[in-house]
Amino acid sequence: MRKATINRKTAETDISVEIDLDGTGTYDNQSGVGFFDHMLDQLARHALIDMRVRAVGDLHIDDHHTVEDTGIALGQALREALGDKRGIRRYGACHLPMDEAQVRAALDLSGRAFLVWNVAFPTAKIGTFDTELVREFFTAFAGHGGITLHVDRLHGFNSHHIAEAAFKAVARALRDAVETDPRKADAIPSTKGAL
Repeated sequence: MRKATINRKTAETDISVEIDLDGTGTYDNQSGVGFFDHMLDQLARHALIDMRVRAVGDLHIDDHHTVEDTGIALGQALREALGDKRGIRRYGACHLPMDEAQVRAALDLSGRAFLVWNVAFPTAKIGTFDTELVREFFTAFAGHGGITLHVDRLHGFNSHHIAEAAFKAVARALRDAVETDPRKADAIPSTKGAL
């Protein structure tokens, strides 16, 4: 059962995350940050990972702690749900178009956290959401999920489209990486014998 539940409580946030890697992409995400919930919904739907997020944060200050800490909790949940990573494909990549935007994501569930982020936004805000928080989320997610993650904006001039394409591209890459490899379903996908 590739499922995990993470509860994370600090002086700034109180977050609960439930995921099922073998789901159908159902979601129920409530962070108090509307645009961020929309992005989490995309992540779940396109990765085919069932996801439930409940986040209560210090939104009277700004959205930063809520977004970052949700990334931390989701990364921890992914890592726990993957277990020893036996049988997974490990790698995933996607070129994802959304209208004028195109974002490329490539990832390795290596256990070695690293983020390469080449995504510039033409605006500082999407509605009331700070665009810099997209990177903050993926930094936390990759760091606590043990993911080597590369995300590149190839095209785009609409910040909403760029952000959504980034979440969807990572989701599609993640879908491939967590899937069971039918040719090696009983093996750790590494010559080291461990990830």
